[in-house]
This record gives sequence, C-alpha cells and structure tokens, in this order.
Amino acid sequence: MVIHSLINNYSGLAVPLFPLLLPLPKLAIPSATSTSTSTAAAAGGFISFKQLHLRRRLLLPFCTSSSLSSPNSQDNDSNCVSGDSIRERFLSFYASRGHKVLPSASLVPDDPTVLLTIAGMLQFKPIFLGKLPRQVPRATTSQRCIRTNDINNVGHTSRHHTFFEMLGNFSFGDYFKKQAIQWAWDLSTIEFGLPPERLWISVYQDDHETFQLWSQQVGVPVERIKRLGEEDNFWTSGVTGPCGPCSEIYYDFHPERGYADADLGDDTRFIEFYNLVFMQYNKKDDGSLEPLKQKNIDTGLGLERMARILQKAPNNYETDLILPIIEKASELANISYGISDDQTKRYLKIVGDHMRAIVFLISDGVVPSNVGRGYVVRRLIRRVVRTGRLLGIKGDGRGDPEGAFLPIIAQKVLELSTHIDADVKNRAPRILEELKREELRFVQTLERGEKLLEEKLVDAITSAERSGTVPCLAGEDVFILYDTYGFPMEITKEVAEERGVSIDMNGFDIEMEKQRRQSQAAHNTVKLAIGSGTNIADNVPDTEFIGYESLYCKAIVASLVVNGDPAVQVREGSNVEILLNKTPFYAESGGQIGDHGFLYIAEGENQPKAIVEIIDVQKSFGNIFVHKGTVQKGVLEVGKLVEATVDVKLRQRAKVHHTATHLLQAALKKVIGQETSQAGSLVAFDRLRFDFNFHRPLLDGELAEIELLINGWIEDAILLQTKVMPLADAKREGAIAMFGEKYGEEVRVVEVPGVSMELCGGTHVSNTSEIRGFKVISEQGIASGVRRIEAVAGEAFIEYVNARDLYLKQLCSTLKVKPEEVTVRIENLLEELRVARNENSAVRAKAAVYKASVIASRAFLVGHSKQYRILVECLDDVDAESLKSAAEYLMETLADPAAIVLGSCPGEGKVSLVAAFTPGVVGQGIQAGKFIGQIAKLCGGGGGGRPNFAQAGGRKPENLAGALEKAKSELIAYLCEKGN
Repeated sequence: MVIHSLINNYSGLAVPLFPLLLPLPKLAIPSATSTSTSTAAAAGGFISFKQLHLRRRLLLPFCTSSSLSSPNSQDNDSNCVSGDSIRERFLSFYASRGHKVLPSASLVPDDPTVLLTIAGMLQFKPIFLGKLPRQVPRATTSQRCIRTNDINNVGHTSRHHTFFEMLGNFSFGDYFKKQAIQWAWDLSTIEFGLPPERLWISVYQDDHETFQLWSQQVGVPVERIKRLGEEDNFWTSGVTGPCGPCSEIYYDFHPERGYADADLGDDTRFIEFYNLVFMQYNKKDDGSLEPLKQKNIDTGLGLERMARILQKAPNNYETDLILPIIEKASELANISYGISDDQTKRYLKIVGDHMRAIVFLISDGVVPSNVGRGYVVRRLIRRVVRTGRLLGIKGDGRGDPEGAFLPIIAQKVLELSTHIDADVKNRAPRILEELKREELRFVQTLERGEKLLEEKLVDAITSAERSGTVPCLAGEDVFILYDTYGFPMEITKEVAEERGVSIDMNGFDIEMEKQRRQSQAAHNTVKLAIGSGTNIADNVPDTEFIGYESLYCKAIVASLVVNGDPAVQVREGSNVEILLNKTPFYAESGGQIGDHGFLYIAEGENQPKAIVEIIDVQKSFGNIFVHKGTVQKGVLEVGKLVEATVDVKLRQRAKVHHTATHLLQAALKKVIGQETSQAGSLVAFDRLRFDFNFHRPLLDGELAEIELLINGWIEDAILLQTKVMPLADAKREGAIAMFGEKYGEEVRVVEVPGVSMELCGGTHVSNTSEIRGFKVISEQGIASGVRRIEAVAGEAFIEYVNARDLYLKQLCSTLKVKPEEVTVRIENLLEELRVARNENSAVRAKAAVYKASVIASRAFLVGHSKQYRILVECLDDVDAESLKSAAEYLMETLADPAAIVLGSCPGEGKVSLVAAFTPGVVGQGIQAGKFIGQIAKLCGGGGGGRPNFAQAGGRKPENLAGALEKAKSELIAYLCEKGN
C-alpha cells in the first residue's frame, strides 16, 4: 500500500531515481505483530530486500536550505525529502498497518474547554475519555495545530511555532506499547532512514516495561535511553481520569559529544520529534492509579521537526514548509535572508511562522476581533504588520505606499497549502480581503501608537536613570496603547523588553478591570451611597430572588432611597429606589432588561392603601436588587410588608426575546460558521438586539436561512431544560460561555435540546412554541468586525407583522394595485420619474447653454504681446450639472487661450462653481482644479478637478459675488503678467 501510494504520487516526477539510494539496512527487518491486519508487516512478517530497496528509491528529493533557490542543486542531496512527502509517507506507513487515515480537524475545536486545536489527539478526546464509542480501532492523521503560549520564543529558538502540523497514530483499545514502539522505530529508521545511532529515547522513570521494549525488542543501547520524571514523561487528562507514561524519540545532531552527561533538554544538540503516550491507567480521587480496561495509544510527530532533520536545515524555519514564505517577505523588504544579521532573520522567521497561523485560522472561520479566537488572530496579524515595518516593508512592498503587504505574503502560504488543506485555496478571496482590511485598519493608528510608545519608553528610561531604579512602563500607559491605538499588550511588552523596560502588568490589569466595570455600570449598577458618603448596601443583605418560580411574593421594605439620600417614608408622587428582602422582579443583567410591575400595601388600621409602580430593576454590589419606581398612591415606609407583583405580559415578552436570542446565536453559528461569537445583546419587551463578531454584512439569503431555522425550531415545540451545575461540568457538556466573562463555581445552564446550550441567568419560555414567530428587522455594522441584528418575536412579532400589513394596505390603496403588483408598479413609477428627471435635466442644460451663448460676448482680453480671453459670470440658479454644460459650451466657443469661471446658487445654502481653462492658459502654469478650490473656500466650500476643468461647491451664497470678483482679479493679474 505504501509503495503503491508513493508510485501514484511521485511517478510523474522527472528526477533520476538512482541518486536517491540510501544506505540499506539488513535484508530482513522484523516488524511488530498484530492480529487485526493482514499485511505482512503488521502480522509479524518481514520486509523483503526488494520492498525495502524500492521504498528507499521512492524518497522524494528536496533541496536543503542552502540550495533552496537553486533547483539544479536537488541532485546533490540525496538524503532530503519535501515536507509534503514526509506527511504523505507517514500516513501511508500507518495506513499499511491497518490505520484509518482521517482528515485534520478544524483549528476551531468542538471542545469548549480549549480555545483552539492544540494537539492531534484533541478530536479523539471524547473517545479516550470514554464519552463516545470508537468508530475505528486505529487511526492516523496530520493535524493542523495552533499554540500561542510560546509566541515570544518564535524566531528566537530553532523549533518553536504558533502553527505546526502534528502527525499522529492512534489506537483505541487495539494495539499497545509493543507495536507502537516498534512501528515508531521502523518509521524513523527504515521509512525515513534516520541513522539508528543518532536516536535517543526518553521513558518515564518507573516505566520498566517501556525501557525493556526499547532496549531488548528494538535494540537501543541503554546508554541512549534516559529515564525522566513525571513532569516530562507522564501524561494526564486532568486531576482524575485516563493517564499514562510517555516515551519520546530524540535526534542527536552532535553524536561526537558522546554519552557522558548528555542532556536531552539541550536544544543545541537534541530535538524531540516523536512522542508516544501510553494511556494505561485511570487516576482515582485519592491519586492512586488503576489499570484501564481499554488501553490507548496517542502519538505525535512534529512535521516541521522531521523536515528539519531530513532536509539538514539548521532550524525548522529553513525548510520547504516555511522558507518560501520567509523569502517572499525578504523580497518585499528588499533584503536577503541568507546574509542578514540575527535580528533581521528573527523578524523574518516571525513573519514566516505567523503568516501560516493567520491564513489557516481565517480559513477555518476565525475573524479578527477583540475577544476569544478573534483576538488571537488579530494579535498575530498586528505583530506581523509591525515586524514588517521593522524590516522596512513600505506599503505593499511593491511601490504602493497605501497598499497592504500581508495579502502578498499570504499568496505564498496559499501556494504551499494544497497538501495541508485543499479547501484553503477555495477560500482565498475571503482570506486575502480580510488580511487587507485588517492591515490597513491597524496601519491607520500604528504610527501614532508607535510615536506615543516611544515617548513613554523614553520617559520611563529617563525617570529610572534619575532615580536609579529599573525602568518600568506604567500600566495606565500600556492600557491607553491597547484601548486607544489597538496595540495588543503583548506587542507593547515585546517592544518595551527590546529597550530593557519592563511593564506594570498589575496596573494594566487594574485598568482593564476598571473599564469592564465601568461598561457594566452604565447599565447594571446603581449608586447606593448617601449624602454623607456612607453606603447603605453595607447594612443590607443580598436580595432573595424567587422570580424563576413565581411572579408574586410578599416582601419587607428593607431600605428606601430618594435622590441619593436614605428615607424612612415616601409619599405619593415621589420617585424612589426600593430594596426588598426578597423579590420576584428580575434585575437587569445578561442583556435582559429589568421587570416592570407594582408594589401594593393593603389597607389596614392607620395605614392607607399604597401603590408603587416599578419601572426598572437593577443589581448593585453583587446581589442587591434596586427597584426604581414612583409612588402613585399612599405612603411607603421602611419595614412594611408589601405585595410585589411582576407585570406578567411584559415578563413573557422578555422571556420570548431571551430564548429567541439563544436560537439566533445557534442559527448564526450554523449559517455563517461556528467561529462567530456574541459581542453584546439587549433583551427588551419590544425587541431583541444581538451583536456578534463577523467581518461582513450578512447576505439576504443568509438572513432568510436564519429566520427559517429559528421558526422551524419554534414550530418543533421543543421543551427547554434549565439546571444549575459546576462550571467545569457545564463547559464539559458543551455549554457556550462568553469568552472573558467571569463565572462562579456554580452556573445556570439553559438548554434547547438539540439546538443550543448556554450559561445564562435570564428568564426563558418553557417551550419554543411560546415564541410564536421570529423576524429580523435589521442587520448592520456597529464597529470594526462587529455586526448587529435586531429582531422581534412573540407578541412583538405579531405587532410588527400587523403594522407592516397595514402599511401595505395603505400603499395598495394609494397606488390602486393588488399587494402582489406593488413592486412592479413602484418600479414603473421610478422609471417614469427617471425619464422625467432626464428630460428636465436636458431642458435645464439647454437653457444653461443658451445663457452661455448670451454671455459669451462679455469675454474680455488681457495682456499685450499675447492676449487671453477671460469670462467670469454668475448664472443665477443654474444647477451644477447645467453649469458644467455651459462651461463646456464656452470652451468650444471661445478661441484659445481662454479662462472661464462660472458660478450659481442652485438652492438655499448652496453654491456651484466651475472653472474651464483652454490649453493656452493651462500651458502658462495655472490649473483649474487648484484655482477653483481656493475660490470655493470663500464660499465656505471646496473642490477640485483636472488642470483644464474643475468643479467646486460651497454653503454661503451671500459670498458668491465677492468670490467671482476675486477670481476675475486673480486671472487678470496672472494672465496680464504672462501676456506682457
């Protein structure tokens, strides 16, 4: 199977096979046994000399970093293979051993506990944890991965990346250590031809079985097998659950250093390229380990690392996987990577690495934003833009100073993507457009931000020198750069560290938290401080909320506040803030507005009946509910018993819109992609508003599909499920949480089974059928990368439909047509209007030309040796287009050289101007565009155009006469001088 696959893929290559022969191993190599495959290799047979010889001859050649730019040098390095070949051969190797080749999962994982796909095993995690049954006994993949925890090491070390490919083979209760170890060795030494004497092994210190398999079955000398501790070589899935020891294979770049004191952590000598995880235990609550009934294998081989080894490159970046991207960046910066200094090379490596991550993230649907995955890709994009500037890339790097260079480099990434993900090229237009938009947006503020950062760094260094302290950038300054200029904190930190300046992270965190609280306070908090400065909340316990179960309860008035001051008694007509010991009223939070309703005090001895209308409820200081209302009748006193009643109809409207909001988010994820996320919401009685991260307006078809999905779920009459559970359990079950939002240990989960599951404290319908109907009423952009949908549901939906029906009936009555004929009738009216306007314009133009023919005789000559004709006139109320026609007529009528300036007042507060200069005037160095622009300023406007013809406008008709007089005098002065 391996040979057949390789022949199919590489038989068309015009390369000689005989130079590709590698040193041959023994004639027969024992392979690991297995009863689940019929192939000789997997069944414990031998690889024949003929098979091995043919396999070795089929290695695809590739140039090393030193000869990448010289195709003719391929024949000089027979031990090199391409990155694409390594990937294909790995998958084929395990496919021939009974593994199902599965596609890479998206970089946006289904797992709610992680932001991005960080490992090859992530898509199989539910199987390893026993939550899902296995579909195949063994599998192999090439998984795209993103890790940003090592972003600051990119370019500094030889092996760290934000984007990489993890080649893996997996066993789900099938084979175990013996086969996994043997196949890993065969792959390394036979398939890829690595010299056995250069391979070192690490094992977990207590895993004697694995040590024995490496030393006795495979034959690795014990001097090259290192026992390491739990931190390095023991994998766990969590505090409890599946776990097991690991074993790693390292390549030795300097075997001449011998065995003594060899440290596998020495990056100058070793690189780990293959990790084998043996899931054989279950970790119990008490920390003890018990054997698993189903033992699993999870492995990972770094493609970039293997490419470095086989291509004999000095680092992962100088392989065919990344170097072509670096070379493209070098071309735009007009530099050569090979002869650059270390700093420049580091910058180029950052560009090469980050551009791969950016392109594949956007391809998988991640849109740049300020939250979650969107922030990851935005941070990477902005880091590349800044790095490109440090490299000297101007504009697009090809002569357009206003252009963008990221799309040009991205084209190279797209060229290299075919074998990683064939769909990436199909998404190229969206990827390139997103990169261009994001880069140009950032560049607008980058220069100002860089200038401010430089000023702050100089201030910090100067201040430190004076005081003899370590220079530190204030957290407030870092926050301003982040909040105002779009500088990710990490970029500011990186720049500061380059200058030897630390940053006050604690101060930055304080400013971030302050902003978050201020944002929430604008809607969700009430000031409870009284005139003396004390806070009545200190003496008031949390409010008991019973509004999920009931819309009515009896409660005690705990406190009253009027105009910020405490009160004991409040009379009719007063606005008041009321604190109760318990309440059925929902306080505004999670986007849902507070309930409305009434507080009643029944009539009794010496106590008149009182009624208080509640018009808003807010939360303050955690869980204190503040009821804002007006005393409509009687007297309200602290300590009295009241009957709290929520307006049932308004609560139902809020419930309907809140559940509809959850359905809207679920529909958006289905229609435009799982990567979209909530950026804000409003759940009101009359409508709902949902803000989400997306890079473009939604198409009409997409909006129609969203409405169809939601109304279908409404029709399905799905019963909602609400439960309180630990946060970790909720995330594990897939509940959607707002990224960056802080939650307690216990959370409330609202689920529409089969549709949506979210962490939510709001009120909801019991069954989706209560929503009755859903309609989008608007969709628009509200910020960079943020869209907003407004919609109606339930009673508001009925009101909206009825109102639209009434408007349509009125329109039909006015137009005297049936509803289905309205569109055609309006189109006909618009066409008639267009024709009438054109006819009117033609008439006005003819009238203007006639006026021009009348005033043509008013042109006068200036100059002596050469005479110029000048005509400056006002044509009263002629519109701008007709004024243009008049000027064009005069240019044709008056002999060259002639200068014509016309003005008019086509409407209230409007001025139109036009300047027309014949070639003889333009040749004297006077340009119509510049000239009329200056004249228009006198009329409170501006304009411009070509050297021979230009138009302008203004807002001060009263200044037109003076402006035309100014134009005449300047033309006379200039042309008289030229004509003498």
